[in-house]
Amino acid sequence: MSGPNSDYDPVEVTPLRADEVEAMRDAALAAIEAAADLEALKQARLDHAGDRSPLALANREIGALPPQARKEAGKRVGQARGAVNQALAARLAVLEAEHEERMLAEERVDVTLPTDRRPRGARHPITTMSERIADVFVAMGWEVAEGPQVEAEWLNFDALNLGPDHPARTMQDTFWLEPAEAALVLRTHTSPVQARTMLTREPPIYVVCPGRVYRTDEIDATHSPVFHQVEGLVIDRGITMAHLKGSLDHFATAMFGEGITTRFRPSYFPFTEPSAEVDLVCFVCRGTGTADGGAQSCRTCRGEGWIEWGGCGVVNPRVLVACGVDPETWTGFAFGMGIDRTLMFRHGVEDMRDVFEGDVRFAQPFGVEI
Repeated sequence: MSGPNSDYDPVEVTPLRADEVEAMRDAALAAIEAAADLEALKQARLDHAGDRSPLALANREIGALPPQARKEAGKRVGQARGAVNQALAARLAVLEAEHEERMLAEERVDVTLPTDRRPRGARHPITTMSERIADVFVAMGWEVAEGPQVEAEWLNFDALNLGPDHPARTMQDTFWLEPAEAALVLRTHTSPVQARTMLTREPPIYVVCPGRVYRTDEIDATHSPVFHQVEGLVIDRGITMAHLKGSLDHFATAMFGEGITTRFRPSYFPFTEPSAEVDLVCFVCRGTGTADGGAQSCRTCRGEGWIEWGGCGVVNPRVLVACGVDPETWTGFAFGMGIDRTLMFRHGVEDMRDVFEGDVRFAQPFGVEI
């Protein structure tokens, strides 16, 4: 019976010789260092640190050695495998950092670039203009008042001193609702809002009333059966035409810029006395009536230097009495302008049909101003 192989020399086992272990380690380190990306590093790990790698196979040979030889061989192989694993971890960190930097550079998105995935919307310029006008008067301490578009005949006409024989009551100017005995109309102006305000509030009253109105006009470049007005009403003690002039001058400046003033021309309205037409200094020629250095007549005002804007006047005492306001104590003024006309003046719109036809190409240049 033979004894244990105490003379076994592990150096004679080729995979465990010091030079072979060092060669395996150096080959693994070289492959790891040469890996240019994560995929190449993965393959290097499989080739030099996997279960079938040279160092893994050499590690299996250690079990066949006699006890006295295992320690030295195990230490030699273990140090080689440790060096390989450290190199793998270090190279992995470098390659992952490079990969992340490359992704940040290649997949970066410039969030400031415009996109056409969803077309940019726009608010309708009439809406924007109505709110801008309201803001002018709210800043002066006024309030915004609103009323229904289907209005009672009495509020639309009688309360405003438009008698039964007034031509505005005919079908030529007014949309009447059926049945006729209901005495309802589509309001022809926003003045009924002023009447409702005087009936429900105690003076002093400072209100501005923007809104949609209806008249039986034919559609053309300057007329529409549906349009928009803004009216103002002030009821207080000691109110005069001077207060009206100052308010409208401020309004004109806010709409058309510094230096734009108004002038009054005598006129007649049933609900104001005295009454006046309001003209603006032409915002193109600034009242000169000329263009191109005086060589031609201004096309905007047709050489007159003024543009018709609306109507105004001192509130008729009959209207005050009809709405329950004592004309011996209170006086006031009222005015009315077309919001559509103001928009056309400000932005050079030549055809009113562009405002109402609903073509998005008209509204888009005005943007989403709030």
